[in-house]
Amino acid sequence: MAERQPIDILLVEDDENDILITKRAFTKHNLSNRLYVVRDGEEALDFIYHRNDYEDSDAAPRPGLILLDINMPKMNGIEVLRKLKNDPEHKMIPIVMLTTSKRDQDKIESYNLGVNSYIIKPVDFNKFVDAIATINLYWELNELP
Repeated sequence: MAERQPIDILLVEDDENDILITKRAFTKHNLSNRLYVVRDGEEALDFIYHRNDYEDSDAAPRPGLILLDINMPKMNGIEVLRKLKNDPEHKMIPIVMLTTSKRDQDKIESYNLGVNSYIIKPVDFNKFVDAIATINLYWELNELP
Protein backbone atom coordinates (compact mmCIF):
# COMPACT_ATOMS: atom_id res chain seq x y z
CA MET A 1 0.00 0.00 0.00
CA ALA A 2 1.37 3.40 -0.98
CA GLU A 3 2.02 5.90 1.76
CA ARG A 4 -0.40 8.81 1.71
CA GLN A 5 0.96 12.26 1.18
CA PRO A 6 0.34 14.70 4.03
CA ILE A 7 -2.56 17.02 3.36
CA ASP A 8 -2.27 20.79 3.33
CA ILE A 9 -4.10 22.33 6.28
CA LEU A 10 -5.50 25.84 6.38
CA LEU A 11 -5.79 27.32 9.87
CA VAL A 12 -8.21 30.25 10.02
CA GLU A 13 -7.45 31.89 13.35
CA ASP A 14 -7.10 35.48 14.55
CA ASP A 15 -5.63 34.79 18.00
CA GLU A 16 -1.83 34.86 17.82
CA ASN A 17 -1.47 32.63 20.90
CA ASP A 18 -3.73 29.97 19.38
CA ILE A 19 -1.71 30.12 16.15
CA LEU A 20 1.53 29.61 18.07
CA ILE A 21 0.05 26.78 20.14
CA THR A 22 -1.22 25.06 16.99
CA LYS A 23 2.21 25.34 15.36
CA ARG A 24 3.84 23.98 18.52
CA ALA A 25 1.38 21.09 18.55
CA PHE A 26 2.32 20.23 14.95
CA THR A 27 6.01 20.35 15.87
CA LYS A 28 5.58 18.31 19.05
CA HIS A 29 3.87 15.50 17.12
CA ASN A 30 6.21 15.77 14.12
CA LEU A 31 3.26 16.34 11.81
CA SER A 32 4.48 16.70 8.25
CA ASN A 33 1.39 18.53 7.02
CA ARG A 34 1.99 21.97 5.59
CA LEU A 35 0.10 24.45 7.75
CA TYR A 36 -1.07 27.68 6.16
CA VAL A 37 -2.40 30.42 8.42
CA VAL A 38 -4.86 33.20 7.66
CA ARG A 39 -6.25 35.54 10.29
CA ASP A 40 -9.88 36.20 9.35
CA GLY A 41 -12.72 34.89 7.23
CA GLU A 42 -12.15 37.26 4.32
CA GLU A 43 -8.50 36.25 4.11
CA ALA A 44 -9.55 32.58 4.21
CA LEU A 45 -11.80 33.07 1.19
CA ASP A 46 -9.04 35.00 -0.59
CA PHE A 47 -6.72 32.03 0.02
CA ILE A 48 -9.23 29.46 -1.20
CA TYR A 49 -10.40 31.47 -4.23
CA HIS A 50 -6.89 32.73 -5.11
CA ARG A 51 -7.70 36.42 -4.78
CA ASN A 52 -5.68 39.45 -3.70
CA ASP A 53 -2.47 38.32 -1.95
CA TYR A 54 -3.17 34.66 -2.78
CA GLU A 55 -3.42 34.68 -6.58
CA ASP A 56 -0.50 32.23 -6.87
CA SER A 57 -2.07 28.79 -6.43
CA ASP A 58 1.34 27.31 -5.58
CA ALA A 59 1.58 29.61 -2.57
CA ALA A 60 -2.08 28.99 -1.68
CA PRO A 61 -2.85 25.36 -2.53
CA ARG A 62 -6.30 23.85 -2.13
CA PRO A 63 -6.42 22.73 1.50
CA GLY A 64 -7.19 19.13 2.34
CA LEU A 65 -8.57 20.27 5.68
CA ILE A 66 -9.64 23.61 7.14
CA LEU A 67 -9.41 24.35 10.87
CA LEU A 68 -11.83 27.22 11.33
CA ASP A 69 -12.41 29.50 14.30
CA ILE A 70 -15.87 31.05 14.71
CA ASN A 71 -15.16 34.37 16.41
CA MET A 72 -13.04 36.46 14.05
CA PRO A 73 -13.04 39.99 12.69
CA LYS A 74 -14.39 40.96 9.25
CA MET A 75 -16.14 37.64 8.52
CA ASN A 76 -16.78 34.98 11.14
CA GLY A 77 -16.32 31.23 10.77
CA ILE A 78 -20.03 30.51 10.33
CA GLU A 79 -20.11 32.84 7.30
CA VAL A 80 -17.02 31.17 5.81
CA LEU A 81 -18.53 27.74 6.42
CA ARG A 82 -21.80 28.78 4.77
CA LYS A 83 -19.97 30.13 1.70
CA LEU A 84 -17.77 27.06 1.22
CA LYS A 85 -20.46 24.45 1.83
CA ASN A 86 -22.74 26.19 -0.70
CA ASP A 87 -20.01 26.19 -3.35
CA PRO A 88 -20.00 22.98 -5.43
CA GLU A 89 -16.27 23.36 -6.12
CA HIS A 90 -15.30 23.58 -2.44
CA LYS A 91 -18.06 21.91 -0.43
CA MET A 92 -16.14 18.64 -0.16
CA ILE A 93 -13.21 20.20 1.71
CA PRO A 94 -13.46 18.89 5.28
CA ILE A 95 -13.91 21.68 7.80
CA VAL A 96 -13.36 21.38 11.55
CA MET A 97 -14.62 24.16 13.78
CA LEU A 98 -11.82 24.59 16.29
CA THR A 99 -13.20 27.26 18.58
CA THR A 100 -13.71 28.47 22.11
CA SER A 101 -17.45 28.89 21.50
CA LYS A 102 -19.53 26.55 23.63
CA ARG A 103 -22.80 28.12 22.45
CA ASP A 104 -25.29 25.45 21.45
CA GLN A 105 -26.54 27.72 18.65
CA ASP A 106 -23.04 27.84 17.12
CA LYS A 107 -22.76 24.04 17.25
CA ILE A 108 -26.24 23.51 15.76
CA GLU A 109 -25.71 26.06 13.00
CA SER A 110 -22.27 24.65 12.17
CA TYR A 111 -23.61 21.11 11.79
CA ASN A 112 -26.65 22.32 9.85
CA LEU A 113 -24.28 24.02 7.40
CA GLY A 114 -22.21 20.86 6.95
CA VAL A 115 -19.21 21.18 9.28
CA ASN A 116 -17.42 17.85 9.63
CA SER A 117 -16.50 18.25 13.31
CA TYR A 118 -16.91 20.80 16.08
CA ILE A 119 -14.12 20.84 18.65
CA ILE A 120 -13.87 23.21 21.59
CA LYS A 121 -10.28 24.32 22.10
CA PRO A 122 -8.90 22.95 25.35
CA VAL A 123 -7.35 25.60 27.59
CA ASP A 124 -4.57 23.28 28.77
CA PHE A 125 -1.64 23.18 26.32
CA ASN A 126 -1.06 19.42 26.54
CA LYS A 127 -4.74 18.71 25.92
CA PHE A 128 -4.68 21.13 22.97
CA VAL A 129 -1.63 19.34 21.54
CA ASP A 130 -3.44 16.01 21.91
CA ALA A 131 -6.53 17.45 20.20
CA ILE A 132 -4.44 18.57 17.20
CA ALA A 133 -2.80 15.14 16.98
CA THR A 134 -6.21 13.47 17.11
CA ILE A 135 -7.57 15.73 14.37
CA ASN A 136 -4.56 14.92 12.20
CA LEU A 137 -4.84 11.18 12.75
CA TYR A 138 -8.57 11.19 12.07
CA TRP A 139 -8.17 12.94 8.71
CA GLU A 140 -5.18 10.81 7.74
CA LEU A 141 -7.32 7.70 8.21
CA ASN A 142 -10.29 9.04 6.26
CA GLU A 143 -10.66 8.36 2.57
CA LEU A 144 -11.47 11.65 0.93
CA PRO A 145 -12.64 12.14 -2.65
